[in-house]
Amino acid sequence: MPEEQAVLHTLYKGKNPPSASISGMIPLNMVRPGTEVSVHSIRGKDETRRFLESLGFVEDAAVTVITELGGNLIVNVKGTRVAISKAMASRVYAV
Repeated sequence: MPEEQAVLHTLYKGKNPPSASISGMIPLNMVRPGTEVSVHSIRGKDETRRFLESLGFVEDAAVTVITELGGNLIVNVKGTRVAISKAMASRVYAV
């Protein structure tokens, strides 16, 4: 268990993870740049979910956070770099 807590601590950039992350799921906007994660689920309205799915954010897709830039995240999903807002990234839950 301490090893899992260390991983969550690293993914959450030194901040305490919320209790929902005990299961290992974290929102994409909390993932440290340079970390590769796998999409677990997308939360939000149907329109938001369809938009994110059209960009490649589907279950089990590998996503790497490249960097944070001006309130946006640059991520690599399915071999393509995509910029999404932190608000949009908070809808994508990863493991």
